[in-house]
Order: sequence, then C-alpha cells, then structure tokens
Amino acid sequence: MHILVTNDDGISSPGLAVLARAALDRGHSVMVAAPAEEYSGASSSLSGEEIDGRVALVPATPPRMPEGVECVGVKAAPALIAFLASYGAFGQRPDMVLSGVNLGANTGKATLHSGTVGAVLTGASHGIPGIAVSITSGAPQHWETALLVTRYALARWEDRAFDEWILNLNVPDVAPERLRGLKPARLAGFGAVQAQIGRGDEKHIAVTYSAETGPEEPDSDHFLLTHGWATATLLRAPVDDPHQDLRTITPDALGITDPSAKDDATPAAPAGEVTVDAATVMRRT
Repeated sequence: MHILVTNDDGISSPGLAVLARAALDRGHSVMVAAPAEEYSGASSSLSGEEIDGRVALVPATPPRMPEGVECVGVKAAPALIAFLASYGAFGQRPDMVLSGVNLGANTGKATLHSGTVGAVLTGASHGIPGIAVSITSGAPQHWETALLVTRYALARWEDRAFDEWILNLNVPDVAPERLRGLKPARLAGFGAVQAQIGRGDEKHIAVTYSAETGPEEPDSDHFLLTHGWATATLLRAPVDDPHQDLRTITPDALGITDPSAKDDATPAAPAGEVTVDAATVMRRT
C-alpha cells in the first residue's frame, strides 16, 4: 500500500514523522507532501500559491523523518495536496491518506475547520480512504503514544472496504502506560471557538477568540480525551439527504410571471462539455 502523509501544521512539524513511521512499520511505502507553511484552520480549502497552473514546491527535510522517505513542501492547503495527490501529482496515486499528527485536538465541532481532517475528507471524496490523527498538546512530550495508537488503527483500517467514511483519531499527550485505551466516541456538541466583537473602526473589526465550552457529555470525544482515553470517530464528507421534505417550486411560486423555460428545455451546455477553470477554483475556494 502506498500512503500519502500530510498535515496542516506544515512540513517542519515532527508529527509527520510519527505517521510516516507508523506506515513504514506496517510495511507500506510513504510519500510526505505537506504545506510549506502552516495552514491550520484551512478545512477543505483548495487554496494554494498557483501561477499559470503550477503549484509551487519547496525542498524539505522534516524533523525526525525516517531515512529514505521522500518529502516535499507544497505551497498549498492540505486539502489541495490530497486533491493533487489523487491525480498522481506526487507520483503513484496513494491508497490511503494519513494526516497529522496535529498539534492540538480536533474534537467536536472544531473538526469542521480542521485542515488535518479536511485533507482526509478530500481524499475520501476522491475514493481514497484515510485517517486523521491529533494529539492534545501544542508541544507534545509523548509522540510514542500517538505512534502506538496510529499503528493499531492503521492495521485495522487498511483492510477495511472503502465506504467514504474516514477515521478521526485523538490521542492524549500522556505516556503509553498512562493511556486508558482507545474508545469509539461521538463528536462533542462543542469544540469550536467563540468570538467577542468589540468596538473597531471603519477599517477594522475588533475580535477576541476564546474556547467554546459546554456541558459534559460522557460519550463524547472531548470528554473521553480529557479523561485519558484516545478516541476514534467516524466522519464523512458532505452527502445529500434524499429523505428531507423538499419539493419542486414552480416559477409562478417564485414570482416569475412570464417564464420562458420549459420542462424539456435544452441544457445550457451539452453533457460532458462543461468547462471548469481549475486554477480559478483553487484561487477562489
């Protein structure tokens, strides 16, 4: 199996080496392609430094990286890196995406904004399974715990039939002997940040961010993580819900009194001939 390792903390983060080591220990080949600079909070953004259809690359040697692993810094968000990898931009198309180890937990609603999670969801949307891994500390002391949990999860995830779900792992920054185990968890009802808006001026908005809190939820990822458990949560890229009570609205109901469109109207462009400017998508998404 060929595995892409990426993150949103940037190519200089030691968390990349942890995931590379886990993949190598499982006998897989590894390609590390991560943002040249930090892209935390990028979610599934396809932003990047692109000129004339080319995304900039920089040479990189991430700290603690196992010998022989090919690495490159990419001036792009992690989701764009996963997107490009799905088209073979870094050589062989990956069979799996490992993203992290993120410096700080990705629990609850915070997963919506996570570039770490966004990279894996983007891979899944292109048919590539993946695992996002985060550790609670911004300056971890126990990388070996994240390695143990990742290696265990990878051993079980690599043979799982792909069904568009991805695995989100969170690991407490504790010594292995203090880890209570790995437990399935639902997303906490909070976990994003909240903002206080102050008095600004004509050119600025004064804003102060703080952590959002909420009631304890004993089966949630946030609660279990703070009580010594590593957590595993299944997440899925956006899907539609055909069971919602939606109905077709006619032009008349929309206030259009003289509609010219017909039910059998010719499409604006024949099937298969829609033009998409990928470079514009990357710049503006």
